This record gives sequence, structure tokens and C-alpha cells, in this order.
Amino acid sequence: MGILNVTPDSFYAGSRLSIDPDAIVSRARGMIEAGAALLDIGAVSTRPGASPVSADEELSRLVPALTALRRALPDVIISVDTFRAAVARRVVCDFGVQIINDVSAGALDPDLFAAVADLRVPYVLTHSGGFASSAMPDNSFSSADAVSHPDSAAVPRLSRQVEPISVQVARFFAERLQQLYALGVSDVILDPGFGFGKSLEQNYALFHGLSDLIKLFPDNPFLIGVSRKSMIYRLLGTTPEEALNGTTVLHTLALQAGAHILRVHDVPEAVEAVRICSAVQS
Repeated sequence: MGILNVTPDSFYAGSRLSIDPDAIVSRARGMIEAGAALLDIGAVSTRPGASPVSADEELSRLVPALTALRRALPDVIISVDTFRAAVARRVVCDFGVQIINDVSAGALDPDLFAAVADLRVPYVLTHSGGFASSAMPDNSFSSADAVSHPDSAAVPRLSRQVEPISVQVARFFAERLQQLYALGVSDVILDPGFGFGKSLEQNYALFHGLSDLIKLFPDNPFLIGVSRKSMIYRLLGTTPEEALNGTTVLHTLALQAGAHILRVHDVPEAVEAVRICSAVQS
């Protein structure tokens, strides 16, 4: 899954695109030619400190990008990274977007789960650990969501220390999957949410248990998004720009653990990791 950020402030500067249709199509075409199976378009940065973005502004970024992509690459599979039901409805109905990727797991818009059920598209369910960005509407998850996100600040400190992060994520997935299935959402992709609402130690503890977590949900594909994230460059004392090698290491480990989709900035390197791991595993 190649990342297309039509934002001015995503954490990795190399992924930022202006709302220039030619530049967007050129980047997308390069990713597809390099081996990307699908593209994920985001118009709201979720990095801490990002500027707030309204629904109108989000759509003003998405619409030109999707218009250009559908004209130039009509058959490409597109996922849109949004937490808003209205945006989800617009991009699916008007542009045939095939997947909705929601970092908030329905916590920021109570209508999103129902919208995905109505639209009958696959949905990416992310464990965000109570994470909130200033770009989100109220810069916070609700108190009810804090209970559903066991490692958030609203949960007693003792329980966070005692219960492993992998157990927290597994319970969260089980609870949210029940809600989605009850609404009729049948195609749910699971994202453990590396980098969202988790300490550096929790990120690596979760990665250590990734294989067991994947085995608990055999009917759900797992999406792994670690590309150039802080869990890499903070550990190594580098920067996002220097985190490609570390990204490839984690991609390899994720594939060995059974991951199904890699969400990446650097498609050629990820494709090489997939090909080599596939050869080893076969």
C-alpha cells in the first residue's frame, strides 16, 4: 500500500504532495509501476502538533487528487485515510474509493461505522491507544473511547503496567469487531497502530507479539504501518529521512510474522522485502 499524503505537514517531508494533479498522478504511477497493489490517500496529518483540518478543507484536498487519479489510473485500488463519515460517503459514492482507513477506530465520528456498513466497503480498524492529534476535531478521544483504548490516560496506571500491550490490542479488536459485524460490516482489516498512543517500549513489545496477535484473528488481514516512524528513528537516534533501512528491517519481521499489507512510503524497497520473504517462505 503506497502512501500519498496530500498534506503540507506530514511527519515525513518526502511524502508530502501539493494539490497538483500532475504531481499526484506522477507519484501514484511511479508507485504502481514499482509494484504497489493499492494506494492510501490522506488529507489530514495525524502527527502531534499538526494544524487542525476541517471536513471542507479535507475534501478540498481529496477531491482534486481523486479526480486526477480516477482519470489517469481508473483501475487502481484506492483507500482513503479519514475519520469522518461524511468524507467517507463522498469519496466512495463519487470516486469509487474501495477502502476506508480510519485511524480513530470510529471514536471521532459516531456515524462512521454505520457509513461503512451502508457503503459496503472494506474498513481498516486501527488501535490508536487514545491517540489524538491537534488536527482532529477536538484534539481528544471521548471518555467512552478511553475505556476502549486500554493504554490511554483514562485507564488506571496499574492496569496499564500489568496488562501486556498485545492483550490490550487483542481485546480492543475483539470488542470493535463485534460492533462492526453487528452493523453488517464484513470486511475488516486490522492495524495494530504502531506509533499511535504507545511508548517506544510498547511499540516493540507489540511487535514482538505480532505473530501471536495475527493468529488470534485468522479471518482478518493485518495491515502494518511502520514506514519511517518514530519507533525506528527514536531508537536509532536518527531522523525520518534516515529511517529507510530500519523500516525495511521491520517490514521483513512483519512479513515473517504473517502480515498481509505493508503501508509504505518507499514502494520499491518494500516490494523487494515481500519478494525475498515470499521466496524464503515458499
